[in-house]
Amino acid sequence: MSTDKDKVSFLAFFLLWAKRQGWQVPLIHVKACDWLEHRGDLAVLRCFRGFGKSTILAVYNAWRFYDDPTYRIIHQSETDRTAYKTSRDTQNVLKNHPLTKDLFDYGGIEQWWVKGANDSRNASLFSVGILSNVTGSRANECQNDDVEVPNNTTTQEARDKLRERLDEQTHILLPEIGKKLFIGTPHTHDSIYDRTEAKGADCLTIRMFEQEYRIDNATKTHYKLPFKVEYVFYGIGEYARVLIKDKDYLITDDNTLIFHSPPNVLIDCYAGAAWPERFTIAELQKRRKETETINKWDSQYQLHSKPVTETRLDPSKLQRYDAFPEVRLANKEISCWLGETQIVGAIAYWDCSLGKIGSDASALNLVLTDADGNLFWQFAESMTGELAEFGTNNKIIGGQVQQVRDLVVKYNIPCVVVETKGSGGFVPPILRKALQGTGCAIRECHVSTNKQKRILDALEPPLLSGFIWAHKNVLDGPAIEQMRNFNPEYTNQEDDYIDSLAGAILQTPVRICKKIGNSENNQDNNTWRPNNTSYEVKTDY
Repeated sequence: MSTDKDKVSFLAFFLLWAKRQGWQVPLIHVKACDWLEHRGDLAVLRCFRGFGKSTILAVYNAWRFYDDPTYRIIHQSETDRTAYKTSRDTQNVLKNHPLTKDLFDYGGIEQWWVKGANDSRNASLFSVGILSNVTGSRANECQNDDVEVPNNTTTQEARDKLRERLDEQTHILLPEIGKKLFIGTPHTHDSIYDRTEAKGADCLTIRMFEQEYRIDNATKTHYKLPFKVEYVFYGIGEYARVLIKDKDYLITDDNTLIFHSPPNVLIDCYAGAAWPERFTIAELQKRRKETETINKWDSQYQLHSKPVTETRLDPSKLQRYDAFPEVRLANKEISCWLGETQIVGAIAYWDCSLGKIGSDASALNLVLTDADGNLFWQFAESMTGELAEFGTNNKIIGGQVQQVRDLVVKYNIPCVVVETKGSGGFVPPILRKALQGTGCAIRECHVSTNKQKRILDALEPPLLSGFIWAHKNVLDGPAIEQMRNFNPEYTNQEDDYIDSLAGAILQTPVRICKKIGNSENNQDNNTWRPNNTSYEVKTDY
């Protein structure tokens, strides 16, 4: 590295660029800049999503070439395209920073040289994806910018392949002076960041919140906290929200958190926000709602490499009920009630199986919804036998489709969604024939996403947020054991009931608008879903 005393530090270089760009620089960026300049040869920078780490890294690269034009960097990300973004950003800094505007020499996006570079074979900056071939290259520094992502960590095979590529960097770096930098957020329980830290790496970890305390299931009204709470989060996913002090909860002088009544959901308490000017309460609530699972929140914002097996679908978080849906006629309008709760929507989801040895159960689930978005898991039934049994005149007299029809009529189901992968592809036409005269619609659904991820994304947010109820018959059935034993790492496990339940939840809501049964018995006014009809009303003031 150059010993020229006139060269400025990276922090000064960054602040000059920030002033030119009109940025307000938070203290966490100052901390990151100082650490990047003085870190050890093996280093890990973990910082939360939205931190701006790749932007800072591009300015750092420009400073490296300013400080020493012979410096060579191999920059790798999860794909070539992402790596090229940092390459372009670094070029932009070089061409426009007041200290480096004449430093860029020649080259494209993948590799290019600065003036003063003395290696025509190895570029000043070589940017490629982590799975690309870099054998034969030489560098002063290897950068791994968000190389760990869901696509390369979901299986042990993918994780092993990623580590094999990372090991190649050891043979690329110059002896004794070579540097390795890992920068990003963890995406798996077996994170490369933890493994690198265990090797003695110099680590800087900047979380969204410095202090954290979790109540997995808040069944009490009073909780003594180890710090003075500033943010209280309720649940996760679409049901999540940031609670309001003095309205939703109270805090005493001795740091006791008090609720008016037990929330009976997951509660997260935080303090010491890293960047409150940018991540306001409204922004945090939006991000919390759009985060599908609590492990994803923990990894992307609190930077915990959570074991995926900790994400359990705990049946004890289901709220029990014993009512059956009842269709009522009053004032010439039909409505549906579950006890004293009016139901405004429902969905039945059928993951069909032909009952072959070793195949999944042919699972049909019914999920009801109320106006507040609560989910009521009414039944999880297994259809058995042949798909259809035919009598005279090709009339359906039995089989799985007849069992579905019986449940459709019994529960006034307005729509059955049929999963069409595998054997389900030819089920809809036969089911339509079986349901003739009921008024029940059939919708086809082709599923191609990862099943374990789909189950977690659908079930965990309402489960942890207290929005899912289960009928007593469901709680006594085989679906509950599948929830209890579910492990997202396993691809071969008994999960047919909860897979069907996930499909029903992901398809919700479907608004119910018909009286189900035999068409000849239907009345003209058969709508029991609350409608949006307009009325003219005379007033006399």
